This record gives sequence, structure tokens and C-alpha cells, in this order.
Amino acid sequence: MTVHALDLTKRRKPNFKLPPGTCDAHCHVFGPASRFPYVEGRRYTPEDAPKEALAALHAHLGIERTVIVQASCHGSDNRAMLDAIASNPTRIKGVAIVAPSFTDADYRKLHDGGVRGVRFNFVKHLGDPPDMGFFNATMARLKELGWHVVLHMYGSDIIPLSDMMRKLPVPFVIDHMGRVDAKDGVDQPPFKALLEIARLPGCWIKVCGSERISMPPYDLAVPIARKIVETIPDRVLWGTDFPHPNPTHEADEADLVDLVPKFAVDAATQKKLLVDNPAQLYGFG
Repeated sequence: MTVHALDLTKRRKPNFKLPPGTCDAHCHVFGPASRFPYVEGRRYTPEDAPKEALAALHAHLGIERTVIVQASCHGSDNRAMLDAIASNPTRIKGVAIVAPSFTDADYRKLHDGGVRGVRFNFVKHLGDPPDMGFFNATMARLKELGWHVVLHMYGSDIIPLSDMMRKLPVPFVIDHMGRVDAKDGVDQPPFKALLEIARLPGCWIKVCGSERISMPPYDLAVPIARKIVETIPDRVLWGTDFPHPNPTHEADEADLVDLVPKFAVDAATQKKLLVDNPAQLYGFG
């Protein structure tokens, strides 16, 4: 098993200085597989990217808070994420993947370990779509716990899933700007549908994933992100997506940081996006 090559001596510092308390609200830890094996039947096997690599990157970029999102390669075995949270629980929170077998005690262990949400994947190449009976039963658990649900989907899924999202009884976070295709611009029907969903009071959107919806230098992603930020400035989040599972190219996180002032154009909006909003949703204080 290889380990993610994080040579910070070859990575530049961002030109944009992140404000104190900045949160990376979407990143992952992978393995190490020798301690936290990847789940059988996974659709991809990443390089190990353990908590130490993530902490080193955040120190390099000037990021002080973290939300680790459980990735499908670890399935519902959340131990690597919980171990990373335990290294600095006041500054790290998590979003888990759960299974129908999880008991009240399992959810309590996750909550005590710093988890505040559950992720469901609708992206077809990463696995079968969720069983909606299990999905709806999970929403009842999340409501009791005061958690939210994170939804990972493609732009083509936004309109078909709109009715479901409108009926959710808990706050929900849409990953990566809904993964709309940036080259189709802000007038494409999936993006218009995303903005309609965004106006629901329980909807949050991550304006990360510019490297997923466009190619360097990511200029095509900026109008998409800016429109989302302008529409719901109090319910947007940002993240690096390190270590970029299933990438189309090698992304430089400094480039992604330097995009922020292009779509969050003033200091007050930047502070909401990077500091205040994640603090509200995840309980940093």
C-alpha cells in the first residue's frame, strides 16, 4: 500500500491569507490500511493519507479547524476518522457513513467522538444508490441527535432528487456545488434547480470541488461558486477535499485557497464562509 506523497517543500503557500479560525469543512483521512483497512467491495483503493498528512497540510495552508468526511473506501467503518478527531477534538469534527445495523449505542459513540452528520452517496460510480427506507429511517435518528445529512450527487441528480430534498426533516448539506458541470454556466437547468433548493432554510452548500467541476485554473467554477455564496451567504461552507479521491488531475490546494476571494469577494463574506458558518453547523467555539 502506498502513502500519499505530501512533500510540503514542493508546495507553495497560498497568496490569500486565510482568516483565523478557518475551517476545512470537506477533507478525508485514508488509512493507514495496516491499521484501518479499506472496506471489501470498495470502488477504489486510495493511497494512504493518514491524519498526520492532513494536519501537515492544514498547518501549511493556515487552516485551524477541520471537518473530516467519511469516504466510501472505508465504508461504515469510521475508526480512522474517529481516531483523527480524537487527536484534537475541539478543532476536528466528522461526518460518518452509517449502516442499517447501527444501534443507538453506535450512534452515541459517534456523537461522543465528534460526529455531527451522516453522508449519503448518490454518485453512481461510487456504489449503488441508498435504500430509501434506510435513508428515511436514518433521518429520524439524525433529528433526534441534532445532526444533519450530507448529500453527494451529480448535477444530473439535482432535479430528480429535488422533491426528496424539499421533504427532509433535518438540515442538509450538498457537496461540491452539486457537481454541476462548470462549463455549462449559471443558466443550466441543474444549477437553477440547485439555487431553488438553496433557498430552503435547511439547505447548506459546499463551495468546494472546483477541481471536480472544472479544470485548472478553475475560472469556470468561479461564477458557480459566487452565485451560491451570493444566494445563501450564511449557509455556505468551503473545503480542500484533500486528498482528492478519484481525481482527474493533480490539484494544488494553494490554488484552491486562492480561489476563495474570487467568489467570496469581501472580508465579511469570507469570514462567514470560512469561520462563522462551519462554527455554527459543527459547534466549534
